[in-house]
Amino acid sequence: MKALFDFFPVLAFFIAYMAFGRDIYLATKVMMAATFLQIAYLLVRRRPISFTHISSAVLAWGLGGLALALHNPLFIKWKPTVAYWTFAAFFLGSQYIGEKPLLQRALGHAAQLDARNWRRLNFAWVVFFVFLGALNVYVIYNFSEEFWVKFKLFGGIGLTLVFSLAQGVWIATKSTPEQPESPPESPDGSGVR
Repeated sequence: MKALFDFFPVLAFFIAYMAFGRDIYLATKVMMAATFLQIAYLLVRRRPISFTHISSAVLAWGLGGLALALHNPLFIKWKPTVAYWTFAAFFLGSQYIGEKPLLQRALGHAAQLDARNWRRLNFAWVVFFVFLGALNVYVIYNFSEEFWVKFKLFGGIGLTLVFSLAQGVWIATKSTPEQPESPPESPDGSGVR
């Protein structure tokens, strides 16, 4: 359910575009409104607002506003690339700033990896986000607007899902299981004191 909530503005953009005459400007307005509603919901429910929510809102309102004001769809089409490359920059920066890479800070409670593997995993996300951003640019300039809209929903989210699942498998192979505490031995060796 959280994933659906997080992708609500992208889904709203797609539905508006497909349902209302392939109008990218109307879809942009719907996405901007959906982003506003998403942030408002989190504020009203007193839920934490993540960096992802904030950056997505800033980009949606900033680049969406430019697309509408200048009547140029390239601004909104570049939004995913700017988002992906911003995430890549933050993940890369976390390799050198702070005690732990960003991914370890986010998932350290759920997986047990040594420092080297956390850095490798974090860097894999840097490469993945750079790739997604470049792929979005390629689709913008080599395919139709409708294809880009479909790619934005199914391609970007689909590739992220596949990459996340692959990372889960990789983590499972590299994770060091926590050792459960064993009860102290009794003098007679029965394990009960």
